[in-house]
Amino acid sequence: MITPAVLSILYFLLAGLMEIGGGYLVWLWLRDRYPWWVGLLGAVVLIGYGIVPTFQPAHFGRVYAAYGGVFVFMSLLWGWWIDGKTPDRWDVLGAALCVAGVMVIMYTPRGNIP
Repeated sequence: MITPAVLSILYFLLAGLMEIGGGYLVWLWLRDRYPWWVGLLGAVVLIGYGIVPTFQPAHFGRVYAAYGGVFVFMSLLWGWWIDGKTPDRWDVLGAALCVAGVMVIMYTPRGNIP
């Protein structure tokens, strides 16, 4: 059985892939002159990104604040794996701080406060 914390992390990863992937497709369409349907596909993926975070158990502000850290981390990975731009030590440190912030925001025990 998947624990709520693991499911939450999976939702963050899916949302990150959808936002970065959808944004990347729009980028390719507008900046690199890919066909119009690439931009349309990116827009559809971005709509999906807007839906996925609603499955998180926390409230909007907490989810989106934490997601910002996930986005930083995943954007650096995307740039490294897809664009071939290796993050430097400051990128890695910044991303690690962001991920630490995500863990504090989303997964610190708060008793019965959602």
